[in-house]
Amino acid sequence: MADPGPQAPGRRRIAGTTTDRLNVRACAGPDVGRPAQARVHQPAGRRAAARRHEAAEIEPSALQLTRRGRAVLTAFSILVFGAAVAVLGLRVAGVLEPEQQFTRTVQVEVGAGDTLWSIARSTNPGGDPAAVVEQIADLNDLRTAADVIPGRIIEVPVR
Repeated sequence: MADPGPQAPGRRRIAGTTTDRLNVRACAGPDVGRPAQARVHQPAGRRAAARRHEAAEIEPSALQLTRRGRAVLTAFSILVFGAAVAVLGLRVAGVLEPEQQFTRTVQVEVGAGDTLWSIARSTNPGGDPAAVVEQIADLNDLRTAADVIPGRIIEVPVR
């Protein structure tokens, strides 16, 4: 053990300690595992300039999101994905399909026991009867089921 040399007044040497420099290794950054360099006292202006110089040499890291940023990005992704699924689902269900285009109308006499639904199915097989019923009601100003009486001639759209 080295001789500690003259002691400052009022200070005592603690047993088992030393004033020798310890071998310290860097634990972060590009110098991990290498012996740490001793710091040299520099005036404040030079230290700030040295820090700016060191900061300029550091490569910018990849994009790092905060917890809030990740939450916003996740919510936005879920919203976009959900909207795409909803549009696709409605398209498959036929809700977003364009309305049936009717090319002409024919006159049909309402028989005993006929309903707008049965007339729509018989004049437009394979089509959507609900859309045809709506068009029949609009063309003939039918407001209620009581307006459909046997013997009445109505206009029916067909494709």
